[in-house]
Amino acid sequence: MMKKEILLRYIFYGLLGVSLEIFFTGFLSLLKNDLTLEGKSYIWMFFIYGLSVFLEPIHDKIRNENILVRGLIYTVLIYIVELYSGSLIMKLIGECPWSYKDSINVDSIINPEFLPIWFALGLFLERVHDFLDNKIRLLL
Repeated sequence: MMKKEILLRYIFYGLLGVSLEIFFTGFLSLLKNDLTLEGKSYIWMFFIYGLSVFLEPIHDKIRNENILVRGLIYTVLIYIVELYSGSLIMKLIGECPWSYKDSINVDSIINPEFLPIWFALGLFLERVHDFLDNKIRLLL
């Protein structure tokens, strides 16, 4: 894969992740009876979600595995990225933007309650990967 293509995919994943996060947090505000539907994210997240491009080779290797195996692999990898990126941001600026202090957590950075979300996101990103394989080359 060319550097330009990897960069385009990185940007796509970053923008997609931030957009999904804004919609997700907006939906959560609705569940709290906040009809403003305020959604939010952090610019840090663009760079973190962009790292999803590195799941593509893993997807290619595990494509034929059972859906539960694939989902669990993605979940573990997403938690690892969340823990390391959150720890790095905490070292850089003194706090982690998505702190989970008010719930079950590991170092206030990862929350086991997100397991089904990360599981589903990993499987969704498989579809995004296949879409990009079919479409992005038309742009280059």
